[in-house]
Amino acid sequence: MYECKYPRLIAPIRLGDTVFRNRLFAAPVGYEYLSSRNYPLDETIAFYERKAVGGAATVNVGSAVPDSRRGPIGLSNLYLDDPTALPPIYRLASAISRHGAIAAVELQHCGANAYISAARGNQIYGAVDGENALGQSVPAMPEEVIEETIEAFGNAAAFAKFCGFGLVTVHAGHGWLLAQFLSSKINKRKDGWGGSLENRCRFALAVVERIKQKCGRGFPVEIRISGSEGYEGGYDIDEGVAIAKQFDGKVDLIHVSAGSHEVAEVFTVTHPSMFLPDGVNVGYAAEIKRHVTTPVATVGALNDPGMMEEIIASGQADVVQVARALFADPDLPKKARARRTDEIRPCIRCFECFAGITTKRQNRCAVNPEIGFEQDCRHALPAGRPKNVLVVGGGVAGMQAALTAAERGHAVVLCEQQDRLGGVLRCEEKVPFKRLLTRYLDYQARMVSRASIEVRLGTAVTPEYAAAAGADVVIAALGARPCIPDIPGVEAANVLGAEQAYRDPERTGRRVIILGGGPAGIELAIYLAELGREVTIMEMMETLSDGGNPVHGLALMSEIDRYQIRVTTSTKAVEIVEAGVIGEYLGSTYTLPPCPTVQAAVLQSNTFSKTFRAGAEVGSRKLYEADTVVYATGMQPLHTEADALRFCAPEFYQIGDCLVPRNIHQATRMAFAVARDL
Repeated sequence: MYECKYPRLIAPIRLGDTVFRNRLFAAPVGYEYLSSRNYPLDETIAFYERKAVGGAATVNVGSAVPDSRRGPIGLSNLYLDDPTALPPIYRLASAISRHGAIAAVELQHCGANAYISAARGNQIYGAVDGENALGQSVPAMPEEVIEETIEAFGNAAAFAKFCGFGLVTVHAGHGWLLAQFLSSKINKRKDGWGGSLENRCRFALAVVERIKQKCGRGFPVEIRISGSEGYEGGYDIDEGVAIAKQFDGKVDLIHVSAGSHEVAEVFTVTHPSMFLPDGVNVGYAAEIKRHVTTPVATVGALNDPGMMEEIIASGQADVVQVARALFADPDLPKKARARRTDEIRPCIRCFECFAGITTKRQNRCAVNPEIGFEQDCRHALPAGRPKNVLVVGGGVAGMQAALTAAERGHAVVLCEQQDRLGGVLRCEEKVPFKRLLTRYLDYQARMVSRASIEVRLGTAVTPEYAAAAGADVVIAALGARPCIPDIPGVEAANVLGAEQAYRDPERTGRRVIILGGGPAGIELAIYLAELGREVTIMEMMETLSDGGNPVHGLALMSEIDRYQIRVTTSTKAVEIVEAGVIGEYLGSTYTLPPCPTVQAAVLQSNTFSKTFRAGAEVGSRKLYEADTVVYATGMQPLHTEADALRFCAPEFYQIGDCLVPRNIHQATRMAFAVARDL
C-alpha cells in the first residue's frame, strides 16, 4: 500500500456540506488582466485552472466585489453585481471545479479605501468620518447603506453559488470595510454598529448570516481576518482572538492573516518578504485556534509541505493557504502527495509577482516562466526535429534553457566553466535572507542532473570547442562581469567588488561604504549590516532604486531603517582614499513625497526616496570615512565572448545577462521561450 508522506496535509476536510480533497488551499489572489467590462478572459481562466490541475483543494478567485459602485479599490475586480458577467464567471468556476477542486471566491469591499469608486464620482464610506490613506474625505457609512451592503454581500454570494462556486470568503481583514468596523482602534461609532466588541462585529456577522440565508446553511462560508494588524495604531492578537470568537460556530472556516493592506510598513508582513522566516504569521492562527472550535486556516510564507504537515499535526491550524508558492509551482500539492518533495520548485519570495501586478498589471513569476502564459503552455507544441544543443553557461538562464530543450526532446550538452551549476548568484549562498534563492538554484541543478542533459563542469567553451561539438544549436548564456567604476583609487587594497564582499565578508572592515543604490547594493548593505558592519550607501541618482519592484522596495526600506543604514543620494564618488570616499554633491531638483500607502508606492514606480544632504551646496565635497569600499555599480554583458560563438552552429541564441543584464524573471522567461521554440 502506498504510504503518504504528509497524511494530515493530504487528508480531506469537510466544511459545511462540502468535502475538500486536502488541506492545501490556493489562497485568494486577484487577477489584473480582465476585459474592459471586468469579465474574466481566457487568460484569467487558465491562470486559476492551472492551480486546480496541480491538486489544490480549492482555488480562490480574489478581490471580487459585491458592490461595484462603492467597493472597488482598483480597476480590475470581478463584479458580482453585474448579471451580464454570468457566462464568463460561470466558465471560470467550471474550469476550476472540473478538475476536482472547489471553486471559491473572495468577497471584498474596500470601504474607506475604495479609491477607484471615489475617482469615478461615487460616494464611498468608512466605519467613521475621516480621511483614507490617499487623503480623500470619507464619511461614516449610514445605517441604511450598511443594510444595503449586507444585502449586496448576500446577493453576491448567491450569484457566485449560481455560477458554480462552492465556497465564499468574506474578507474582513487587511483594513477593508468590514475590518474598519471590527477594529476598536477605528470604530468609535456611538450607534449599534460600533463601540462594544459585539457591536463592532455586528456588520460582518450580519453579512455571514445573510449569505447563509441566501445560499443555505450547508454552503461553506469562510471569514478572513487579520489576527493582528501589526502596526502602531492597529489592533493586536488579543483583539484578533476576541474577534475570532465572535464568529466561532457561525462560519465554516476562520482564515487568519495579518496586517493592513494600505499601511506600507506591514504590507511585507501580510505578504512576507524574503527577510522574514517561513510561516512567520502562523502564530496568529495558532493562538486563535486555542480559543475556537471552528476550523482555522493559516497563510503567509508557506512553501514546504513538511512545515505544512507539522502545522496541521501540531494543531496550529486545520488548513494551510498558499499563494506565491503556487505561482512558483502549481503542482506542489500533487508532488507532495506523490512524495516528490525535492521536485517542488521553490518560491524565492522576491516579489516579482507583485512587481508584475503593480507595474504591468500582469501576473508573472521569477522562477516559473509558465505564469502569465498558461494559455501558451497548457498544450504541448508539435514535436520538432531533434537537434544537438550546446548550452554555454550554467547560471539561471543556462539551466532553464537546458531543461526546456531536453523536455522538448533535444540532445543537450550544458557546459559551465565553474565546478558547479548556479552562476554568479552562488556568491550569495551565505546570505540568510537569500536562503530561498539558494534552494531554487539547488533545485534547478537537481532537475538538470535528472534530465537527459550531459553536464560538463570546469569547461570553458572556446570557438574551437564549440565548433568541434558539432551542435545544431548554440545557446550562449555566459552571464556578465561586474562594472568597475572609473574612480581614482578603485584598485586600492581597501576596495572590493560586490561579489567578493558576498563571498568573503570577513574582508570588510567595521565601516563600509557601498557605491550603488540599486537592489544589488542595498541587499549587500543589509547583509553586511546584519553582520554588524556600519554601512553607508552612496548613490549618484536622487533616489535609491527598487529595480522596478516597488513592493520589494518597501521591504528594502524596512531593512534599511531596521539596521540604521546610512544613505547619501545625489552624491558622486570622485576618489577613493585610505580613509574612505570623497563624495561630491550633485544637487537635487526634487524630493519624492512620503509614501503613506502601498498605492502611492506603486505610483512612484521605479524609485523610492531616502535622504539627501540637507543644506549642501552643489559641487561641495566631503570625506565619507570607511575602512572598506564596495562597488555595486552594475554588470557588463560578455558580448565579445558571446560573439565569438555566433557562427559555431547553424542556429545561435544569446540569452540572459550576456545579452542584457536582467533579473531572474527576465532571464528565465527568455531561456524558456528560446528553448521551447527550437
